Amino acid sequence: MNTYQGRPLPRPGEDVVDQGLAFDLATLRRRQALRVFGLGAVALGLGGCGRAEDTTASTGIGPPGEIPDETAGPYPGDGSNGPNVLTGSGVIRRDITSSFGTATGRAAGVPMTLTLSLKDLANAGAAYAGPAVYVWHCDRAGAYSLYSEGVTGENYLRGVQIADDAGEVTFTSIFPACYTGRWPHVHFEVYPDQASITDASKAIATSQVALPRETCDEVYQQTGYESSVTNLAQVSLDSDNVFGEDSGALQLATVTGTPMSGLVVTLEVGVDTTTTPTGGQLSGDGAPSGAPPSGGPGAPGGAPPSR
Repeated sequence: MNTYQGRPLPRPGEDVVDQGLAFDLATLRRRQALRVFGLGAVALGLGGCGRAEDTTASTGIGPPGEIPDETAGPYPGDGSNGPNVLTGSGVIRRDITSSFGTATGRAAGVPMTLTLSLKDLANAGAAYAGPAVYVWHCDRAGAYSLYSEGVTGENYLRGVQIADDAGEVTFTSIFPACYTGRWPHVHFEVYPDQASITDASKAIATSQVALPRETCDEVYQQTGYESSVTNLAQVSLDSDNVFGEDSGALQLATVTGTPMSGLVVTLEVGVDTTTTPTGGQLSGDGAPSGAPPSGGPGAPGGAPPSR
C-alpha cells in the first residue's frame, strides 16, 4: 500500500499506524474536521492516534491543526518586497489565470481549481467567514509575475477572495511548476478582512500549500512543464526547506481530477487568531529581509529563490 485516503505514505512498506508523527498529525487533523462537519470520525488504528495526541500534548506543538507560519518568499507582491499588487483595482477575483488592470498576459498550463477551507481555531474550529485570502504562485515555467525576467509587467497567478459563510475561498488557476530547490507549492496570506489587504503587516497567517507527488508526476508529463521533471527528481518533501520539518503534514493538499479534465486542489487551513503570526518576510525594522534575484525562478540568468 503506497497511499492512504489519497495521501502518499512516507513509509510504504509499513502499516498505516506506523507512518510516524507527521502522518499521524495530518490524519488527526482530518478526523477533527469530520467531527466539525458532523460526519463522524474516520476509523484509524488507536495506536497511531494515541501517539499523535500524546506527543502533541507533551511537546507543546501549538493548537492541533493550526497551519504552520512560513516565509512569504522573495516574490510576495504584497508590498513587503517591492511591488504591491494588493492595492490594484481588480485584485479581488476568482480566476487568477490572467493579468488584470493594464496588463494583458495569461498563464498557460494544466487547469487547477484551488479551494482553501478556513477554520477558526479560536472558535472551536468553526468555519472562519470573512477573512481575505491572497494567493500567488509561479507559472508552468517557474516564473513569478511582477518579479521574474520577462513577466515583470504581468500580475497573473495572484488574487484575493473573501471567505464565504463556510469559510471557503476558491481560485481558478493553473498548476505551478517545480523549480530548482523547492517542492511544488502555492503561497497564501490570510488577512482579517478586505480592508487590511493593502498592508502586509496585518496578515494573520502566512503559509504554503504543498502539492502531492503523484499529481506532480502526472502534470509534469504535459507540454510546457519539461524542466519540472528534472527539478522534481532533485527534491522531496523531507528535504524541502519549508515543508521538510514535518513533510508538510498540515500543508499537503488533497487533489482530485486529472491533467486532462482539470485538477481540484483542496486544503483545510486552521487559523488561530490568538497567536502571534511569525511568517512573512519583513524584518524587525519593517524592511524586506532580502531582495529577490534579478531574474527570478525560471528566468534566464535568474537564480531560484530559497523559499
